Amino acid sequence: MTYEMDIAGLKRELPLCKVSDELCIGAFVMFGDVELTVHCASELLKRAPEYDYIIAPEAKAIPLLYEMARQSAADRYFLARKSAKAYMSDVFEVQVKSITTAAVQKLVLDKADADFIRGKRMLIVDDVISTGESLQAMEELVNKAGGIIAGKMAVLAEGEAQDRDDIITLAPLPLFNPDGSIKE
Repeated sequence: MTYEMDIAGLKRELPLCKVSDELCIGAFVMFGDVELTVHCASELLKRAPEYDYIIAPEAKAIPLLYEMARQSAADRYFLARKSAKAYMSDVFEVQVKSITTAAVQKLVLDKADADFIRGKRMLIVDDVISTGESLQAMEELVNKAGGIIAGKMAVLAEGEAQDRDDIITLAPLPLFNPDGSIKE
């Protein structure tokens, strides 16, 4: 089963994936789809508030983060990693529970990135906002680093996130019943 959607003028077929016995989601994956990544980055930048730098959570938002930075001629962007790496020092973290991941995850930044972010207007971007847990964790991480949240953006808003007015998105993504029909 698939769901055809229009993402700011670009059509894509999203496979429906079972999350539970009562819920399926449309799998929106930008990895490997250059046209989609370039298009979404361009459309989000048209709607973006003023900001100094962009930050996103690892991993599905990485192509979008890079492409938005490239198109805006930014000299730097930031990635909240899922785990501390050997090159990171003085790491601080927040926990997050995502709808698409079974276990609680971490998002981490190191002191070097935090020092750079401090006092800067940060634009948080992600591929899909659903429960808002990842977004909330990103906000907490930016705040811990001393950054100022300039705005929050995602390509798609899924489920109840569609009703939020604090997130700029390109399109709504419904939730689905196991038979592929849209949940009411």
